[in-house]
Amino acid sequence: MQLPKEMTLVQTPPIKCQGIKTKLVKFIFKNVTWSGAGSWIEPFLGSGVVLFNLAPERAIGADANPHIISFYQNVKEKKITPSIVRSFLEKEGAILESKGAEYYYEVRVRFNSYHNPLDLLFLSRACFNGVMRCNKKGHFNVPFNHKTERFSKSYITKIVNQVKWVSEKLDGKEWDFVCADWRDTFRKCKEKDFVYLDPPYFGRHTDYFGRWSEREMLDFISAVKNLPCGYALSLWKRNLYRTNTFIDDYFNNHIIRVFSHDYFVGSTESLRHKIEEALIIKLGFEQKVPDLNYEKETIENQNRALSQRELIP
Repeated sequence: MQLPKEMTLVQTPPIKCQGIKTKLVKFIFKNVTWSGAGSWIEPFLGSGVVLFNLAPERAIGADANPHIISFYQNVKEKKITPSIVRSFLEKEGAILESKGAEYYYEVRVRFNSYHNPLDLLFLSRACFNGVMRCNKKGHFNVPFNHKTERFSKSYITKIVNQVKWVSEKLDGKEWDFVCADWRDTFRKCKEKDFVYLDPPYFGRHTDYFGRWSEREMLDFISAVKNLPCGYALSLWKRNLYRTNTFIDDYFNNHIIRVFSHDYFVGSTESLRHKIEEALIIKLGFEQKVPDLNYEKETIENQNRALSQRELIP
């Protein structure tokens, strides 16, 4: 699978988490070049939306969150199948509808004790705002979303189809799912590989799984620049109130393409704003002719954000 690539339809994987790159998949694939000769490597797999939509022949999907890795490893090994998911969600959804929030918290305690990947799927779909968050002990701690009838027949079918799609993408592929720190994953990188990086956004959400400090971010940036292969890094660039200074300070010798979209993690509508995402590409691995429509939209959104900022007292 080579890049750049035109995508007509971006599909969504079954696991939900904040920062999912569904809206950016087309943008990423249109702005990056890669021969496809090596492996596609993601040290911060998250939902897996970029990997599964690209579907290369060889890949490493790594993440510090063992629960996501376990889920996709079970799908790969056919221990989790569409039919198993349907039966599980029908059963658990019926109990949730009957018992309400009490049952959600029962499942959360059960998951934190036994780490059943099917429980993770249930929690990621029944929790508040689809957030993937763990405390210092590694326990999933997101509250209930108060929708006791969450698992309707049509909603279960949607999730089942997502599991089916992922399973089909895995068939015949040389993919490894690994629970690992990004440093360990970097050691696997070779010259012909391509690394897509979507780390926790320092200065925004840092409690996805473990902590992401400024020191960690600086160590990470230094290591990225020493990768032996091509890479592209997603970072937040600007929102209504702030600009990410790391980009100008540390990536001025990279190709930077910008995409603007709505950010939906805030708990209320007033906390949900436009955000600009930067795709930082190693020189020589960028698509030579950028998408002018994206650039035009970005300029318009930048000007709009600046004018709105001037109105804030």
